[in-house]
Formats: sequence, structure tokens, C-alpha cells
Amino acid sequence: MESTHPNPILGVLGGGQLGRMLIQSAINYNQDIHILDPDSNAPCKDIAQQFVVGSLKDYAAVYAFGKECDVITVEIEAVNTEALQQLADEGKKVFPQPHLLALIQDKRKQKQFYLEQGIPTADFILTENKADVLANASFLPAVNKLGKEGYDGRGVQVLRTAADLDLAFEAPGLLEKLIDFEKEIAVTVARNEQGEVIAYPAVECAFHPTANLVEFLFAPAAISPDIEKKAQAIAKDLILKLDLVGILAVELFVTRTGEVLVNEIAPRPHNSGHHTIEANFTSQFEQHLRAVMNWPLGNPGLRCPAAMINLLGEDGYEGTAVVEGLAEALSESGVYLHLYGKKYTKPFRKMGHVTLLGEDIQEVKAKAQRIKELIKIKSKL
Repeated sequence: MESTHPNPILGVLGGGQLGRMLIQSAINYNQDIHILDPDSNAPCKDIAQQFVVGSLKDYAAVYAFGKECDVITVEIEAVNTEALQQLADEGKKVFPQPHLLALIQDKRKQKQFYLEQGIPTADFILTENKADVLANASFLPAVNKLGKEGYDGRGVQVLRTAADLDLAFEAPGLLEKLIDFEKEIAVTVARNEQGEVIAYPAVECAFHPTANLVEFLFAPAAISPDIEKKAQAIAKDLILKLDLVGILAVELFVTRTGEVLVNEIAPRPHNSGHHTIEANFTSQFEQHLRAVMNWPLGNPGLRCPAAMINLLGEDGYEGTAVVEGLAEALSESGVYLHLYGKKYTKPFRKMGHVTLLGEDIQEVKAKAQRIKELIKIKSKL
């Protein structure tokens, strides 16, 4: 049955923290959001106008959910693209477009797209199995990535020498040349149906040494104006060549010789843009809403220097979450806490984030180190 709601309903596949923050932005516009998620206790459960429990990979569940919506988007790439394509063929607005989600779900196809379209990226070799990786040992040092199902550092193995080859994946993937980079940065771009495109200032990412997740993010990135210009140009070129509607997070390497290379992309709000809620004139969540609903895009400019800290579940703790150090952290000015409504913690699970604002980037970095040591997410004994 087609929707008879007086205003367009936005359906979101995925009810995690990204969907939660999207809803928080949508409330200001009286924009109703319906959520589909397999977890009956997902972070969006209590704040969505309608919350449906169902598998994001099941054709029937995605199709039935989408039929009740006017516009459909995602907060995670691992969804059934065949159902989304059927909905698009029947006239539903689906952004990002289903064929682009299918492309991005497969890192092999993604890298081939970069090559065909002249997007700068690391050299790579496609591999079908572990034997293929072993046969290309001369390509090391390299990163072995699964073609599908990898996320948040999973499905990635660094192979520096022949001694590491036993870690290779027994599945279709790729070998990507290990880049001697100086910095890892990210640029978020957005595009609406009218073709309007904007880019956010580049941010600098610092990764957790073992979890392979962003631990700190700093805005603006400590890069030259020339590198900033290159990074923004690449990100804009990429969203235009994809012809993608929505928001696109583009993670990039800055090499020691001044090259800027695309590493990974995400066709949705992303961890590298969480700071924009307080630090930018338009948050990435509001921008995604504007893009998929074909509203005018907002100002992506940075209000002031900022940092973002991911709040991960402490190693060695699993169970009902307990947050330590909040009172002391919140007594500092310019500290903004976002907890994701997850009641259960486990090692390195994303439980929330903190955004810090300040007068200059050095002040913000020092504050970030202090706050990182204060807030710990553990479990009840």
C-alpha cells in the first residue's frame, strides 16, 4: 500500500547511532523518519516515528518497509540492493542509488571504478583466494582486503613481509600497496538531485593502535592549502563521477611526497563527520537529510577548531555499560557528549563520542587528551 502521509516519509535502513543522530536533526524540520533494523533494541527504537524489526539483507523485509516510505536511504551499506532497485524502478526515491550501494559493497569493484575514472588511489591487484595472495608475494608490503563484508577494520590484514602471508584471506579480495603516508584525512561531500555539490573542510584522523578505529579526529586538518585544495577536488570529482545523491565520506592518504590518494569511501554519514554537529554551520546529518530530500544544501564551513573522541568500550569489559568520569569531563567548557543509547558494552564497541571546541587547534588537542583519559566505558561487576 502506498503512503498517504501528508508529508514525505523518509525511510532509513539501519537504526544504529547514525540513524539516531539523523533523527535528531530531522526533528527540527518536522521530518518523520521510519527505521528498519534487525535489533529490537537498536538506538533508534524509542525516537523513530515508526520502528520496524527486520533484516536489512532480506529482500521481502526491505521491500515491504520501503513500500511504506516516499524516500529511502541507509545508515549502513550492508543492505539488500535488489529490493532497493525494485523500489526505485517502481518510483520510490532511493538515495544513494542502489547500483552505487552495490558498487561500494564490493571493494574490488570500488577500486576498479577508481582506476577507470582516473581517481588517484593506491596500486592494487585483485585476488581470488589465499593462493593468489601467495603468488603475488613480490607485491609486498601490502594490505590484503576482503572484497565484501569488511567494516571498521575487520576484513583487513597488513602483510609487510613473507612471514605475514599466512594471515591472507581465503576469499575474493585485493592486495593494495601499503602507502607510506604522512597523514590520514577525510573530506565529506554532499550532492542533491538538482546537482548542487558542497565539500566540508578536511579533517585529520588518528587511529586506535589495535582496534583500527578512529580514536581522535581534528578539524581543521594540519595540511597545506594546496593539499586541502587537492583533497576537496578529489572528493567532489568522485561524487560527481559516481553521480551519487546524498552524502559521501572520502577517506584519503596524504603521502610524504604530497600525493593525495583515496583509501575508502562511505555513502552515508560517517564517523569522520561527527564533530560537525557542534563545530560546523550544518552538521553532516542535516546535510544528508537535505541532500536526499532534495532541499538546498547547507553551509559546510567550520565555526571553530574542534576535536572528536570516539568513546569505545574498554578492553576487558563486557556487560551492562557504566560510564565513568562524566562529571569531571563535563565541568570543562566546550565539551559536548553524545551517548548512543547502547545499554551493553564490549571491547571497542562504539558507545558514543565527545566533541571538543576551542580557540585554536593546539588547545583543542590538549583538551582531547585530558578528556580521553577521563571518560571510560566499562561494565557493572
